[in-house]
Amino acid sequence: MLKLQTKSKLMTMMIFTLIALLVLGGCSSSRNINAANKGAPGSNSSASNTSTDDRGHTEESRAEEPTKATEEVRRQGSSDAPIQAGQLTAGEWDDLAAWERFDNLMNSREGSISLTDWQFNSFNRLEVMVTSDGRAVSDAKVKLIGQQKDVVWEARTNADGRAYLFAGLFQDNQQQNDQRTRYTVEVMADQQKKRIQDIDVPGQGTLKVDLDDEMSISDQADVMFVVDTTGSMQDEMDYLEAELKDVISRVGDQHANQLDIQMSTNFYRDVHDDYVVKANPFTKDIDKAVQLIAQQKAQGGGDYPEAVEQALRNAISEHKWSENARARLLFLVLDAPPHQETQMIQEMHSVMAEAAKEGIRIIPVASSGIDIDTEYLLRFAAVATGGTYLFLTDDSGIGSDHLEPAVGEYETKLLNDLLVEVINRYVE
Repeated sequence: MLKLQTKSKLMTMMIFTLIALLVLGGCSSSRNINAANKGAPGSNSSASNTSTDDRGHTEESRAEEPTKATEEVRRQGSSDAPIQAGQLTAGEWDDLAAWERFDNLMNSREGSISLTDWQFNSFNRLEVMVTSDGRAVSDAKVKLIGQQKDVVWEARTNADGRAYLFAGLFQDNQQQNDQRTRYTVEVMADQQKKRIQDIDVPGQGTLKVDLDDEMSISDQADVMFVVDTTGSMQDEMDYLEAELKDVISRVGDQHANQLDIQMSTNFYRDVHDDYVVKANPFTKDIDKAVQLIAQQKAQGGGDYPEAVEQALRNAISEHKWSENARARLLFLVLDAPPHQETQMIQEMHSVMAEAAKEGIRIIPVASSGIDIDTEYLLRFAAVATGGTYLFLTDDSGIGSDHLEPAVGEYETKLLNDLLVEVINRYVE
């Protein structure tokens, strides 16, 4: 009897010990992504070992945690259960809001090399602020006109009433910009037009233009996703599908009674693939936009560059964007640049200028595989069109390594939450 009691006690102790170990193990592996903050490139308080990246920055490794996350990804990938949104992590950097830092970056060795590689001249910027009766005017047409009456750059104001004009942006269309060069700025909204002459770019600073009559605000918002579906996107494609479906649904639900939202989901690969661009028109049927994403698979490609310029040309010129809109947003989700040939680069210049003119803001979402030179091109596109730069991070442990961008402090967030936040910011 005594032996039986002893065995019973031993069994009970073993069971409780096993439960305690499982609980402690589960607690130690959990983490809160929303609370994670990033410092300047190379800093990361959650790391244990240090290494040097391609930029020469000290980057601390997180070998242990991504390994756990990767094992979880493998388990989910082998399961029949659908992948849930809220797993990919991302950061944001708005160069237009941190212009002095961007200007310094363009004067650095790394920045100047990328300017040359992508055939940009310089980012001589003029910020124009348009108001009416003290309120911001959105979607006003703004032109920068040279001394020969030539239109140098065109843009439209955002929901904050701001537009960004550039003089001599591209090497293939340089506009000399010295102390003798003066410009005229023309602002048009509804039936109103104002001209301001003798403007120095970039020495003017912010140019404030106040219109006489109160302006109406459009309830229309256009949101487009242009997604690279080549084979190199496979490591994140299934997760991106879940994230984008979640974003589209949430935005549609949040603004159903406030904004008239139309969406378009488009996909591209490269020349010689089974398709180069798979385009879909704008639709107000949110469920339809979601279903189109679910039908995509990542394959094709081959070499590193893809047909980015063709995808953007189709997106900007071959779709019926709203004539009047509070916001027109083009999210470009990719992991590779266009082919670095003169014709393709000039086409990239052309689509950036066209997007800026039509008020279409290019917002890149840089995935794993993006290199330094591609990061700069994407940031150039965001700046030129009044957009912002988004990038996936390693915090989720999903996919291959992600380049640590050359930016200042940023907050790591869940990608789906960040995308919804950015859309809300542009439309509200």
